[in-house]
Amino acid sequence: MKFGILGGSGLYHMHGIEGLREQRLSTPFGDPSDVLVSGVLHGREVVFLPRHGRDHRFTPSEIPYRANIWALKKLGVTHLVSVSAVGSLREEIAPGHIVFPDQFIDRTVQRESTFFGNGVVAHVQFGDPVCPELLEGVTVGARHAEAKAHRGGTYVCMEGPAFSTRAESNLYRAWGGAVIGMTNLQEAKLAREAELCFATIALATDYDCWHQSAEEVNVETILEVMRNNIEISRRILSETIRTYQPGNTCSCRSALKFAILTPPEQIPRQVKRDLAPLIGHYVGSV
Repeated sequence: MKFGILGGSGLYHMHGIEGLREQRLSTPFGDPSDVLVSGVLHGREVVFLPRHGRDHRFTPSEIPYRANIWALKKLGVTHLVSVSAVGSLREEIAPGHIVFPDQFIDRTVQRESTFFGNGVVAHVQFGDPVCPELLEGVTVGARHAEAKAHRGGTYVCMEGPAFSTRAESNLYRAWGGAVIGMTNLQEAKLAREAELCFATIALATDYDCWHQSAEEVNVETILEVMRNNIEISRRILSETIRTYQPGNTCSCRSALKFAILTPPEQIPRQVKRDLAPLIGHYVGSV
Protein backbone atom coordinates (compact mmCIF):
# COMPACT_ATOMS: atom_id res chain seq x y z
CA MET A 1 0.00 0.00 0.00
CA LYS A 2 1.35 3.40 -0.98
CA PHE A 3 -0.50 6.68 -0.41
CA GLY A 4 -0.51 9.54 -2.89
CA ILE A 5 -1.53 13.05 -1.86
CA LEU A 6 -2.54 15.75 -4.33
CA GLY A 7 -2.66 19.24 -2.92
CA GLY A 8 -0.96 22.57 -2.63
CA SER A 9 2.61 23.27 -1.65
CA GLY A 10 3.46 22.81 2.02
CA LEU A 11 1.56 19.60 2.68
CA TYR A 12 4.74 17.53 2.54
CA HIS A 13 5.93 19.36 5.66
CA MET A 14 3.79 17.17 7.92
CA HIS A 15 5.57 16.11 11.08
CA GLY A 16 7.04 12.64 11.21
CA ILE A 17 7.86 12.05 7.55
CA GLU A 18 11.16 10.24 7.13
CA GLY A 19 13.51 9.92 4.18
CA LEU A 20 12.15 12.77 2.08
CA ARG A 21 13.35 12.70 -1.52
CA GLU A 22 12.33 14.42 -4.74
CA GLN A 23 11.77 12.71 -8.08
CA ARG A 24 11.23 14.18 -11.54
CA LEU A 25 9.27 12.10 -14.01
CA SER A 26 8.40 12.56 -17.65
CA THR A 27 5.19 10.95 -18.86
CA PRO A 28 3.50 10.29 -22.22
CA PHE A 29 1.16 13.14 -21.26
CA GLY A 30 3.82 15.72 -20.56
CA ASP A 31 5.50 16.67 -17.30
CA PRO A 32 3.62 16.52 -13.97
CA SER A 33 2.84 19.76 -12.16
CA ASP A 34 6.08 19.58 -10.18
CA VAL A 35 8.57 17.18 -8.65
CA LEU A 36 7.07 14.32 -6.68
CA VAL A 37 8.10 14.22 -3.02
CA SER A 38 8.31 10.77 -1.42
CA GLY A 39 8.84 9.64 2.15
CA VAL A 40 7.62 7.35 4.91
CA LEU A 41 4.98 8.24 7.49
CA HIS A 42 3.81 5.82 10.21
CA GLY A 43 5.69 3.08 8.39
CA ARG A 44 3.82 3.64 5.12
CA GLU A 45 5.15 5.11 1.90
CA VAL A 46 3.72 8.45 0.84
CA VAL A 47 4.08 10.47 -2.38
CA PHE A 48 3.10 14.17 -2.54
CA LEU A 49 2.43 16.25 -5.61
CA PRO A 50 1.29 19.91 -5.60
CA ARG A 51 -1.28 20.01 -8.40
CA HIS A 52 -0.77 23.71 -9.20
CA GLY A 53 3.01 23.53 -8.85
CA ARG A 54 4.81 24.77 -5.76
CA ASP A 55 4.73 28.33 -7.08
CA HIS A 56 1.04 27.96 -8.06
CA ARG A 57 1.61 28.51 -11.78
CA PHE A 58 -1.19 26.33 -13.23
CA THR A 59 -4.83 27.43 -13.35
CA PRO A 60 -7.34 24.63 -12.69
CA SER A 61 -7.84 24.23 -16.46
CA GLU A 62 -4.08 24.10 -17.12
CA ILE A 63 -3.19 21.41 -14.57
CA PRO A 64 -1.65 18.38 -16.33
CA TYR A 65 -4.09 15.97 -14.72
CA ARG A 66 -3.16 12.95 -16.84
CA ALA A 67 0.55 13.43 -16.27
CA ASN A 68 -0.01 13.77 -12.51
CA ILE A 69 -2.06 10.59 -12.14
CA TRP A 70 0.17 8.60 -14.53
CA ALA A 71 3.26 9.62 -12.53
CA LEU A 72 1.68 8.62 -9.22
CA LYS A 73 0.64 5.26 -10.68
CA LYS A 74 4.14 4.75 -12.09
CA LEU A 75 5.62 5.29 -8.63
CA GLY A 76 3.37 2.58 -7.21
CA VAL A 77 0.68 4.67 -5.52
CA THR A 78 -2.41 2.58 -4.68
CA HIS A 79 -4.48 5.00 -2.57
CA LEU A 80 -4.90 8.65 -3.60
CA VAL A 81 -6.20 11.46 -1.40
CA SER A 82 -6.92 14.80 -3.05
CA VAL A 83 -6.84 17.88 -0.80
CA SER A 84 -8.33 21.13 -2.10
CA ALA A 85 -10.14 24.33 -1.18
CA VAL A 86 -13.85 24.53 -1.97
CA GLY A 87 -16.77 26.89 -1.56
CA SER A 88 -19.67 25.76 0.61
CA LEU A 89 -23.13 25.49 -0.91
CA ARG A 90 -24.79 24.58 2.42
CA GLU A 91 -25.39 26.64 5.53
CA GLU A 92 -24.25 23.83 7.80
CA ILE A 93 -20.88 23.58 6.02
CA ALA A 94 -19.24 26.66 7.50
CA PRO A 95 -15.91 28.10 6.35
CA GLY A 96 -13.22 26.12 8.11
CA HIS A 97 -15.18 22.85 8.02
CA ILE A 98 -14.00 19.74 6.18
CA VAL A 99 -16.12 17.76 3.70
CA PHE A 100 -15.54 14.29 2.31
CA PRO A 101 -17.62 14.26 -0.90
CA ASP A 102 -18.97 10.99 -2.28
CA GLN A 103 -20.43 12.32 -5.56
CA PHE A 104 -19.41 14.75 -8.33
CA ILE A 105 -21.09 16.91 -10.96
CA ASP A 106 -18.90 17.85 -13.91
CA ARG A 107 -19.26 21.42 -15.22
CA THR A 108 -15.90 21.54 -16.97
CA VAL A 109 -15.52 21.78 -20.75
CA GLN A 110 -11.81 22.34 -21.51
CA ARG A 111 -10.04 19.38 -19.92
CA GLU A 112 -8.81 15.91 -20.76
CA SER A 113 -10.50 13.48 -18.38
CA THR A 114 -9.44 10.08 -19.75
CA PHE A 115 -6.31 8.14 -20.61
CA PHE A 116 -8.13 6.33 -23.39
CA GLY A 117 -8.54 7.02 -27.09
CA ASN A 118 -5.95 6.88 -29.88
CA GLY A 119 -6.76 3.25 -30.64
CA VAL A 120 -7.90 1.87 -27.30
CA VAL A 121 -11.40 2.19 -25.84
CA ALA A 122 -12.35 1.61 -22.21
CA HIS A 123 -15.43 2.52 -20.19
CA VAL A 124 -14.99 2.34 -16.41
CA GLN A 125 -17.86 2.25 -13.92
CA PHE A 126 -18.14 5.64 -12.20
CA GLY A 127 -21.51 5.54 -10.46
CA ASP A 128 -19.75 5.72 -7.11
CA PRO A 129 -16.68 7.85 -7.85
CA VAL A 130 -15.15 7.68 -4.36
CA CYS A 131 -13.64 4.53 -2.88
CA PRO A 132 -15.92 3.47 0.02
CA GLU A 133 -13.00 2.11 2.03
CA LEU A 134 -10.85 5.20 1.64
CA LEU A 135 -13.87 7.39 2.40
CA GLU A 136 -14.22 5.51 5.66
CA GLY A 137 -10.49 5.89 6.20
CA VAL A 138 -10.46 9.69 5.94
CA THR A 139 -13.59 9.84 8.10
CA VAL A 140 -11.84 7.89 10.83
CA GLY A 141 -8.76 10.06 10.35
CA ALA A 142 -10.84 13.20 10.84
CA ARG A 143 -12.36 11.76 14.00
CA HIS A 144 -8.91 11.14 15.45
CA ALA A 145 -7.84 14.63 14.35
CA GLU A 146 -10.92 16.14 16.04
CA ALA A 147 -11.88 17.97 12.84
CA LYS A 148 -15.29 19.49 12.10
CA ALA A 149 -16.02 17.19 9.19
CA HIS A 150 -19.02 16.22 7.06
CA ARG A 151 -19.10 12.79 5.43
CA GLY A 152 -20.73 12.65 2.00
CA GLY A 153 -22.14 15.27 -0.32
CA THR A 154 -21.85 16.32 -3.95
CA TYR A 155 -18.82 18.22 -5.22
CA VAL A 156 -19.65 20.48 -8.18
CA CYS A 157 -16.55 20.86 -10.36
CA MET A 158 -16.63 24.12 -12.32
CA GLU A 159 -14.23 25.28 -15.01
CA GLY A 160 -12.96 28.50 -13.42
CA PRO A 161 -10.75 30.33 -12.93
CA ALA A 162 -13.43 32.94 -12.08
CA PHE A 163 -15.80 32.08 -9.25
CA SER A 164 -19.54 31.49 -9.77
CA THR A 165 -22.20 34.03 -10.53
CA ARG A 166 -24.99 34.16 -7.93
CA ALA A 167 -27.35 32.56 -10.44
CA GLU A 168 -24.94 29.67 -10.94
CA SER A 169 -24.34 29.29 -7.22
CA ASN A 170 -28.07 29.09 -6.52
CA LEU A 171 -28.52 26.64 -9.40
CA TYR A 172 -25.91 24.30 -7.94
CA ARG A 173 -27.64 24.52 -4.56
CA ALA A 174 -30.93 23.57 -6.24
CA TRP A 175 -29.15 20.58 -7.77
CA GLY A 176 -28.20 19.40 -4.29
CA GLY A 177 -24.54 20.40 -4.40
CA ALA A 178 -22.68 20.51 -1.10
CA VAL A 179 -19.43 22.16 -2.17
CA ILE A 180 -17.98 23.70 -5.32
CA GLY A 181 -14.40 23.50 -6.54
CA MET A 182 -12.31 23.47 -9.71
CA THR A 183 -10.02 20.41 -9.64
CA ASN A 184 -11.21 17.13 -8.17
CA LEU A 185 -13.46 15.72 -10.89
CA GLN A 186 -10.64 15.02 -13.35
CA GLU A 187 -8.54 13.54 -10.57
CA ALA A 188 -11.38 11.22 -9.57
CA LYS A 189 -12.02 10.03 -13.14
CA LEU A 190 -8.37 9.44 -13.95
CA ALA A 191 -7.77 7.73 -10.62
CA ARG A 192 -10.55 5.27 -11.42
CA GLU A 193 -9.02 4.54 -14.84
CA ALA A 194 -5.66 4.05 -13.12
CA GLU A 195 -7.30 1.66 -10.63
CA LEU A 196 -6.42 3.82 -7.63
CA CYS A 197 -8.58 4.08 -4.53
CA PHE A 198 -9.60 7.75 -4.38
CA ALA A 199 -11.07 10.16 -1.83
CA THR A 200 -11.23 13.93 -1.43
CA ILE A 201 -10.55 16.12 1.59
CA ALA A 202 -12.41 19.32 0.70
CA LEU A 203 -11.52 22.37 2.81
CA ALA A 204 -14.43 24.81 2.92
CA THR A 205 -13.03 28.34 2.70
CA ASP A 206 -16.16 30.42 1.99
CA TYR A 207 -19.89 30.33 1.22
CA ASP A 208 -19.39 30.94 -2.51
CA CYS A 209 -21.65 33.90 -3.43
CA TRP A 210 -25.14 32.50 -2.74
CA HIS A 211 -24.94 33.46 0.95
CA GLN A 212 -26.26 37.03 0.92
CA SER A 213 -25.14 37.78 4.48
CA ALA A 214 -21.59 36.62 3.82
CA GLU A 215 -18.82 38.66 2.28
CA GLU A 216 -18.46 38.03 -1.44
CA VAL A 217 -15.79 35.50 -2.30
CA ASN A 218 -12.33 37.00 -2.66
CA VAL A 219 -8.89 35.46 -2.81
CA GLU A 220 -7.65 37.19 0.36
CA THR A 221 -10.48 35.75 2.47
CA ILE A 222 -10.03 32.29 0.98
CA LEU A 223 -6.28 32.28 1.64
CA GLU A 224 -6.82 33.32 5.26
CA VAL A 225 -9.21 30.43 5.92
CA MET A 226 -7.02 28.10 3.88
CA ARG A 227 -4.02 28.88 6.06
CA ASN A 228 -6.10 27.96 9.09
CA ASN A 229 -7.19 24.72 7.41
CA ILE A 230 -3.72 23.52 6.44
CA GLU A 231 -2.82 22.23 9.88
CA ILE A 232 -6.07 20.30 10.31
CA SER A 233 -5.69 18.76 6.84
CA ARG A 234 -2.18 17.62 7.80
CA ARG A 235 -3.56 16.00 10.95
CA ILE A 236 -6.32 14.25 9.00
CA LEU A 237 -3.83 12.93 6.46
CA SER A 238 -1.46 11.76 9.16
CA GLU A 239 -4.22 10.01 11.13
CA THR A 240 -5.66 8.45 7.97
CA ILE A 241 -2.31 7.01 6.99
CA ARG A 242 -1.70 5.81 10.55
CA THR A 243 -5.07 4.12 11.09
CA TYR A 244 -6.15 3.02 7.61
CA GLN A 245 -7.18 -0.62 7.29
CA PRO A 246 -8.33 -1.86 3.87
CA GLY A 247 -11.41 -4.07 3.77
CA ASN A 248 -13.03 -6.21 1.10
CA THR A 249 -15.68 -3.85 -0.34
CA CYS A 250 -13.48 -1.97 -2.81
CA SER A 251 -13.50 -2.70 -6.55
CA CYS A 252 -11.32 0.30 -7.50
CA ARG A 253 -8.20 -1.83 -7.88
CA SER A 254 -9.83 -3.88 -10.67
CA ALA A 255 -11.79 -1.11 -12.41
CA LEU A 256 -10.37 -1.97 -15.84
CA LYS A 257 -10.94 -5.72 -15.60
CA PHE A 258 -14.00 -5.67 -17.88
CA ALA A 259 -13.71 -2.08 -19.14
CA ILE A 260 -11.25 -2.38 -22.03
CA LEU A 261 -13.20 -3.12 -25.22
CA THR A 262 -10.40 -3.04 -27.79
CA PRO A 263 -8.77 -6.46 -28.43
CA PRO A 264 -5.16 -6.41 -27.19
CA GLU A 265 -3.80 -7.24 -30.64
CA GLN A 266 -5.57 -4.19 -32.10
CA ILE A 267 -4.11 -1.67 -29.66
CA PRO A 268 -1.30 0.36 -31.28
CA ARG A 269 2.14 -0.53 -29.96
CA GLN A 270 2.93 3.03 -28.86
CA VAL A 271 -0.36 3.29 -26.96
CA LYS A 272 0.46 0.00 -25.23
CA ARG A 273 3.81 1.46 -24.20
CA ASP A 274 2.31 4.73 -23.02
CA LEU A 275 -0.40 3.06 -20.94
CA ALA A 276 1.69 0.12 -19.72
CA PRO A 277 1.49 1.16 -16.02
CA LEU A 278 -2.32 1.17 -16.31
CA ILE A 279 -3.22 -1.62 -18.73
CA GLY A 280 -0.10 -3.75 -19.12
CA HIS A 281 -1.38 -6.51 -16.84
CA TYR A 282 -4.54 -6.78 -18.96
CA VAL A 283 -3.24 -6.46 -22.53
CA GLY A 284 0.35 -7.62 -22.19
CA SER A 285 3.62 -5.84 -22.91
CA VAL A 286 4.93 -4.69 -26.26
